Order: sequence, then C-alpha cells, then structure tokens
Amino acid sequence: MQRLDGKVALVTGASRGYGRAIAERLARDGAFVVVHHATNADAARQTVTAIHAAGGGAISLAAPLDGSPAGIDALFLRLDRELSAARGSSTVDILVNNAAISPRGTIEETTEALFDEVMNVDAKAPFFMIQKVLPRMPDGGRIVNISSQTSLIAFPGVAAYTMAKGALDRLTLVAAKHLAPRGITVNAVLPGVADTDMNASWLRGNPESFAAASVFSAFKRVADVTDIADIVAFLASYDARWITGQLIDGGGGSGI
Repeated sequence: MQRLDGKVALVTGASRGYGRAIAERLARDGAFVVVHHATNADAARQTVTAIHAAGGGAISLAAPLDGSPAGIDALFLRLDRELSAARGSSTVDILVNNAAISPRGTIEETTEALFDEVMNVDAKAPFFMIQKVLPRMPDGGRIVNISSQTSLIAFPGVAAYTMAKGALDRLTLVAAKHLAPRGITVNAVLPGVADTDMNASWLRGNPESFAAASVFSAFKRVADVTDIADIVAFLASYDARWITGQLIDGGGGSGI
C-alpha cells in the first residue's frame, strides 16, 4: 500500500516546474491528482499523461487563478463537477498552493498594475484557495504552500514577488493555528534557486549565472524540481501529522 492511497490532491500551476514534479510525486505515492493550469493546456496534458503512464490517476483542470473570489468560485465549481465525475466525490485531501508568477522589478521599476498582479496570484489566490477548499477537505487534511527563499533573503530585483511570498509565509502560520483543531496541517516550503521554466530566461544556457546561483546553496548546486517535490510529498503524508505552521527550508541550506 502506498502512503497516499485513497487521497485526492489538488496542485495549482501543475503543468510544469515545481507543480508538475509535485503532481507526479504525489501520484507515485498513490494520490489521485487534480492538475490545475491556467493557460498551458498542452503541458497539463503531458503531466496527466505521464502520471497515467506511471500507473497513477489524474485529471487536468483549466481555470484562471487571478486571486478574485469569483474566479476561485468558478474554479471550484468546475472542480466539483469534474472530480465528482472521475471519483464520485469532490473531496480534496491535499491542497498544494504552487501557482505563482515572478516578474523582475525593483521598487522603482514596479508599476501598480504589476504589483497588483503579483499580489493577486502569489498571495491573494492562496488565501481564497484555502478558504474555498475547507468545506471539501476532511479533518486530517494537508495544505502545503510553495513560498520562496526570497521571503528570508533580500533580492531587490523581485520586490513585489518577495513581498507576496512574505505574506504567504504569514498566511501559513495563521492557517496552521486556525485549522489545528481539525487536524489539518499547514506548512510552507521555501525553495531557493531551481532549474525551472520561471528561471529559464537568466539561468539556462548561461554558465556564469548557473555558477553564481549554485553558490547560494550549502551543497553548491542549483536545485532540481524533484528536490522540492519530495519535501512536499512528506508534508502531505501521515508521517508529517505533527508538523504544522513551519517554513521548511527548501533552499539546500541557502545563506547558512
């Protein structure tokens, strides 16, 4: 028996990067995974196909995630319909708030429109995703937020993103205390620099940038997305039942 057999996991932004790795790992542990994506339907299909090829269960769920309560209501209406058709129930045991955007910009370079977009996707959306999932989540559920080392170490070039991830960290603590009576754990994983599509523009194909990024980790390497997925899989399991309200270092010892 796998440790997540019978569980249903909803992973936002699961068509690529951390989200895809998390979805595939949770499915490998036995969970039925809802692969959420906003626009990249082909990539989401590839994630679902990979899970099916490995013997797991998954469906894709297309829905914008702009942080508006109306938009998230629409997401969950679609989830209820499609998950019930696939599973006979709209229960969600595990929520992974992974979807995020990270446009570059210092304080001077960040427009109000850019600031609002980042805060809506990276901080507001996880808040309302948690709010809306709670009626569908049984006691003993798991919520994992994907934050960032930027909430701990100053990176002036991504000012709005840093602020949004700091807000997500505080949400993690508030939700953990609030939901503890139901046995629901809430934790955040804080990755450092990883080889993802989000970082591709400055990291991939640039040996100097890759070497500079590797220095941040105590292991002197850039993270692979599976490094983060494996942490999430543990936090989603019964084994992590006594861990809540924690900001888990996913940066390979960055900054120590």
